[in-house]
Amino acid sequence: MARRPIARDQIVKLIVAAGQASPSPPVGPALGSKGVKSIDFCKEFNARTAHMTPGVPIPARVTVRPDRSFHFELRTPTTSHLLLQAAGVKERKSRLRGGGSAGKESVGEVTLKHVYDIAKVKHSELRLSGLSLEGLCKSVIAQARSCGLTVVP
Repeated sequence: MARRPIARDQIVKLIVAAGQASPSPPVGPALGSKGVKSIDFCKEFNARTAHMTPGVPIPARVTVRPDRSFHFELRTPTTSHLLLQAAGVKERKSRLRGGGSAGKESVGEVTLKHVYDIAKVKHSELRLSGLSLEGLCKSVIAQARSCGLTVVP
């Protein structure tokens, strides 16, 4: 007879708007397939993000244990959202959206001061704290270009 595999923690990565988590897709199906009650996650997520600006996309890493209990950690808002917000890009279809073709179409400008501020916000995150601030700035500049933003001094 085959040996039964050891039960392990499962990780689910979600990007949910701050204070607006609901059991509808994408949260419900992603957690429901792992056996977690999505309404419990939504209540806790909304309570933890109540102090943030509503609607800001927050990455959450949910760890589901074999007994179907879970815990999650919140990360800083996505770099693309912070960049588009700093550039003052208008919402299209109720979301901040970058350029359609990166490098050819520019939707706005960000200064190096904005890039530095965003890099400092990202540097506060535990998993990125080991990187140099200069390296994070280069990463933010590359992200800005891929979003269709121009970086000016």
